[in-house]
Amino acid sequence: MFETTKFDKNNEILLCNQKDKHTNMLMTIYVKKLLAGEKITLTSDTDEIAALLIEGDVDFIFENRREHAVRESAFEQKPYAVHVCKNKSFKIVANAESEIIVQQTDNDAEFETEFYNPDNVLYQEFGSDQWDGSANRIVSTMFDIDNAPKSKMVLGEVYNKQGCWSSYPPHHHPQPEVYYFRFDKPQGFGACYNGDEIYKSVDRSFCTITDGQIHSQVVAPGYTKYYVWMIRHLDNNPWYKTTRIVADEHSWMSM
Repeated sequence: MFETTKFDKNNEILLCNQKDKHTNMLMTIYVKKLLAGEKITLTSDTDEIAALLIEGDVDFIFENRREHAVRESAFEQKPYAVHVCKNKSFKIVANAESEIIVQQTDNDAEFETEFYNPDNVLYQEFGSDQWDGSANRIVSTMFDIDNAPKSKMVLGEVYNKQGCWSSYPPHHHPQPEVYYFRFDKPQGFGACYNGDEIYKSVDRSFCTITDGQIHSQVVAPGYTKYYVWMIRHLDNNPWYKTTRIVADEHSWMSM
């Protein structure tokens, strides 16, 4: 499934909801624009919650800590995020107009609150020495099963370089996944391959990926595509980096 979006009257964009929108994603995900001086508190008695700063200037306040986070744009490789288990809360105070994305899902497990920042986020470059560099991209991972084994979610970012492919070779996996796209220029565009459908990806569009849907991304020359990737582990079948199943006809690429 693919959708283009815009902020509603509450300055929110709802991507999916565990109750009534794309419920097969098993997550609630929304984008929130915070105006300068605005404050929000995030908590749930059933869900773990993560909030990632896409751009702006905010303070994250949690457990007697106050962490200042500044990110001029999504294309500045400075991710900041807070991740809490159920029954814990944190505040976000906007010092300037800011954009965050919130990801949450039901989870009874308890774990320590984590603050992710440029010093502890994993950055990896892929594709620079393959296919003449046509799939060169940078992938950041805030958390996955390796560093957050009690979480039911995965949170990361992709910097899809101009004219290049990402989420490549075309692959699928059982666990549901959501991509939220931004472009370095508002007129930027690319293509989103999701199952048998091909969509024009544009600024603030998103796609939902279900079991068995082969997916990959490409961006037009002259533009950089950034997207947040969010996965929900399945009970007794979590997502690992090795979970990707390359489409049979393209399997020669991973040999």
